[in-house]
Amino acid sequence: MREGHEIIDKVYAAKSDPDAADSLIRQYMGFIRSETAKFLHRPPEEGRDEEFSIAMLAFYESILGYEKGRGVFLSYAARGIRNRLIDHYRKEKRHANLSSLHEPVEDDAETLKIDRLEDSKNHIQDLHDRNAAREEIDEFEKKLLEFGLSFSDVADNCPRQSRTFAACQKVLAAARLEPELLQEMINSKKLPMTALAAASGVEKKTLERHRKYLVAVLLAFTNGYEIIRGHLYQMSSSEGADKREGNRRGKSKQGRKNGEE
Repeated sequence: MREGHEIIDKVYAAKSDPDAADSLIRQYMGFIRSETAKFLHRPPEEGRDEEFSIAMLAFYESILGYEKGRGVFLSYAARGIRNRLIDHYRKEKRHANLSSLHEPVEDDAETLKIDRLEDSKNHIQDLHDRNAAREEIDEFEKKLLEFGLSFSDVADNCPRQSRTFAACQKVLAAARLEPELLQEMINSKKLPMTALAAASGVEKKTLERHRKYLVAVLLAFTNGYEIIRGHLYQMSSSEGADKREGNRRGKSKQGRKNGEE
């Protein structure tokens, strides 16, 4: 019973103390690994299995969301980990037709596709860049979590049309001219929609529809996450380009059909 009270005390301390949260995650790393293994039906490989990182994030989310009335903390955390992994699995299935550079090559299960790419960079510098990118991604992921968001949430909420993407850029430009709006977002953990709509001239309903994406972009500019910022722009512009190309082909096809008629 005393041990149960001790972990609850640690969980409540970790809610507001990042160092205490890190310590608790390290202490229960074996538990997190075990829950990931139950889902994968094999031990996870750190650095290769994304599920392990997702499970650690879910454990942290469980710390933030736990209340004493929700039962035993570890049971609560186990459910949170499993639900997060199931959610990840479903989203992966939805995009299963996309090839990933982190998939193994056909003739060698131990080698990833990304390992076969030609690399003209200095390998030491490349390793440094990768470590820097990993640290930036980890830090940004924690910041998103403070807003109740994940990378998957942001990806699903990206603008798909060019005019919507342009509207989001107007919001970003307006926010950068009024740093107090960015600070308000950081302090309140909410997007100041009314003020941003007034400053940018973009309709409030557009901000509401792409709130998660805008929070991520504004957060990236607020803290100078250059790698993340570039990735968000690339992700949005490529999806918008795909949409525009699809529309162009549809109109061309319809035009040919009308001509035939």
